[in-house]
Amino acid sequence: MSGPTLLDSLFQRSLEDLIKGLRLYVGDESTFISKSLDEIRREIKSTDPQTKSIALQKLTYLHSIHGVDMSWASFHAIELSSSHSLNFKRVAYLAASLSFDPSTTDVILLLTNQLRKDLQSPNSHEVSLALNALYFIATPDLARDLTPEVFILLNSNKGSTRKKAIALILRLFELYPDAVRVCFKRLVENLENSDPGIVSAVVGVFCELARNEAKSYLPLAPEFYKILVESRNNWLLIKVLKIFLELAPLEPRLGKRLVEPICDHLKRTGAKSLAFECVRTIVTSFSEYEFAVRLAVEKIKEFLNDDDPNLKYLGLQALTIVAPKHLWAVMENKDFVIRSLSDADANIKLEALQLVLAMVSEDNVMDICKVLINYALKSDPEFCNEILGCILLACSRNVYEIIVDFDWYVSLLGEMTRIPHCQKGEEIENQLVDIGMRVKDARPQLVRVGRDLLIDPALFGNPFVHRILSAAAWVSGEYVRFSKNPSELVEALLQPRTSLLPSSIKAVYIQSAFKVLTFYVHHYISTKGVISSASQGVEDLMHGRVQENPQFVRTGPVADSDTDDGGLNPMMLHRPVRDVSVESFEDMSVAHEWIYAFHVLLCFFSLPREWRLLLLKLAFSSSESHYKTPGPT
Repeated sequence: MSGPTLLDSLFQRSLEDLIKGLRLYVGDESTFISKSLDEIRREIKSTDPQTKSIALQKLTYLHSIHGVDMSWASFHAIELSSSHSLNFKRVAYLAASLSFDPSTTDVILLLTNQLRKDLQSPNSHEVSLALNALYFIATPDLARDLTPEVFILLNSNKGSTRKKAIALILRLFELYPDAVRVCFKRLVENLENSDPGIVSAVVGVFCELARNEAKSYLPLAPEFYKILVESRNNWLLIKVLKIFLELAPLEPRLGKRLVEPICDHLKRTGAKSLAFECVRTIVTSFSEYEFAVRLAVEKIKEFLNDDDPNLKYLGLQALTIVAPKHLWAVMENKDFVIRSLSDADANIKLEALQLVLAMVSEDNVMDICKVLINYALKSDPEFCNEILGCILLACSRNVYEIIVDFDWYVSLLGEMTRIPHCQKGEEIENQLVDIGMRVKDARPQLVRVGRDLLIDPALFGNPFVHRILSAAAWVSGEYVRFSKNPSELVEALLQPRTSLLPSSIKAVYIQSAFKVLTFYVHHYISTKGVISSASQGVEDLMHGRVQENPQFVRTGPVADSDTDDGGLNPMMLHRPVRDVSVESFEDMSVAHEWIYAFHVLLCFFSLPREWRLLLLKLAFSSSESHYKTPGPT
């Protein structure tokens, strides 16, 4: 493609023309951009720096606003940077800063000599342009080669140049760590400078460096302390406080020297930003000084009572920091924290929720959970589940150490399940099963809550609680002996609505139904005293000697056996097989009972449907008085 003619250069469109044409263009925007790029490709090859500069300007605009690739123009930017005109140099360095990728742009090294030349220029504007560009495009090689020039600029007579050189030092330290040995001493010397802007720039560099390796900068504590005591620049004080926040844990003796000047700043300042930084420093690093903490808490109350939601959030955040060591500070502001749960700002609500959970203890867990459940019912789905998740986490912490009444907690889990926006099915499922295994006394309540969940038709439509129904079915079958009306469990487990559940949940339902039916059949047989005759029936059935004959079902009374073996123990039906030992006569009896119960179940399901219904009816009627106890179920 040939370069632009003289006529093209005379009538070249400026950046302003490009922007106006783009706004006024009717049709597909990409078509206009494509035509403009073709035009720019011709113009940028021009030997005239003015034409090249305008073309690079337009390309930089399209790259920044419309994401057009301009990596192909990297060499042209480097070429233009060598111009003696400051305007052309500015365009070239801007294009390089925005488009050069230090990891992929190979021609960056061609810019080394030009950067060095501009860094040594007596023109401070050229030096500033080179410093700005170097910050964005620096590579380890550039940092190594140009560190001596930047080192010299740390003593520049121009304050703006020195501040930019100080800011660039942090970038050079990251890319070329050996630069620390060259520049560190001169950087420290700038802490004594009379220009607050230069001192602020140096402190800002040390603030960032201290976050990564605070121990290396502990010897500079006296210089920072001097700034803390003498300076009245709020932003400079904030940065110094951030540095001491990192240094204080490394040197306990700092607390005695720092706590008084920090409290003085907290008392006199009207700047909320500085006040908050003082509060955070005190409650984080100097919490052992009671007078300082109380002063900080008073300032936190001012934040909480302010109309500005940003200050409210900062106040709640400060309370979150102070809560682990000084919970009394949170309790003093309990009413405000609870009211914040209904705040319009989502961040404020989340901070308040964390503080409410920090107040939870063995004595107040019931009251706090009741309050949180009420707020969950009124909240949007996202915050509702935040509340439920925090309740589950707080109550199960350290294996339920704050839960005294597990019957109450099991009922709470059932109540949480019925909240319309509940999406914590997996967590509630795990806790229901876990409590059933750990807490024997809670099993009757587990069965009651499980039965209520199984018969609740509203839960089948919420896929997030299907796993909770799985846990309810499991505990109902596993601990059926604690049920006061097992017939309801059978009805709940076999109701038609179970067809709405996933296959994995149906499998648990079927397993639990088998457990309940096994318990029923065993109880009926042991109650009627028909073990001997049923044994013969099972043996006949297993050998194929029984035909489908109504005579098989005996509805009349059966004579008591002459041999009283005590009958089967329903509790044995829930013992794992691996726990059964046959080393003794008693254990052998238990093993026979297991096998016998299994045979009875096989016998039951081998009968015709009408016989099975009749047998269940007899079992229900015979066991009604056995399971029914006085008082509400």
